[in-house]
Amino acid sequence: MNMTILHRDDLPLGGFAGLQEHRLVVDHRMGGNGDTWDGLGNFVYLADAQFLPHGETRMHSHKEIDVISVMVHGCITHEGSLQHGQSMQANQVQVQRAGGEGFQHNEVNPDAVQNRMIQLWVLPETAGEPANYKFYDLELGKAIRVYGGAKNQEQTLDSHTIMDVALLNNKQHISKSGEFMAYLYLGSGQLNEQVVQEGDLVRGVDMDFTATAAVQLIIITTEEF
Repeated sequence: MNMTILHRDDLPLGGFAGLQEHRLVVDHRMGGNGDTWDGLGNFVYLADAQFLPHGETRMHSHKEIDVISVMVHGCITHEGSLQHGQSMQANQVQVQRAGGEGFQHNEVNPDAVQNRMIQLWVLPETAGEPANYKFYDLELGKAIRVYGGAKNQEQTLDSHTIMDVALLNNKQHISKSGEFMAYLYLGSGQLNEQVVQEGDLVRGVDMDFTATAAVQLIIITTEEF
């Protein structure tokens, strides 16, 4: 498979309630069309969003979906049926499993300036599971697994779809074998001998990436257990 790149800023800016967003992945299973990409494995949605000053999503519900939120700038206050009152700052990740039980949530920007958050959805592999919640602090110089893994571990929500979030220093290198999708949401680098920069979503096989500045990126792969 040849490597392909989708540029965030080539897409229309949409949004709802108190946020604006570019949607890069809206899988056909979620009603997507030719303007957006399908995902990988059970990964079906990716939006690069900015909450307006004091903006909020408003309370809404999800069922049978896993929602991963990566905070880039600013902060949000989380309201809802899972971990009500939890706040999330830049370089933190919140993961919510709706399961068959479902959950309600509202994400609120408490500040008078815009913030930025990446939101991703993954379809669960087993229907009817109980709702669940995970929270992660990202670490400079490391790739942190925030989603996916075997059922016999509790560090992450189980799935064959794997999601790692990496905060890399200039010239730091990371590689992945097999099919991958990667979203570079801050910085720039060289990926499989091509220049990539902020807002680039990449699909390819056998990822080989070297940062050419401080970088933050989300990497989606699949694994068998």
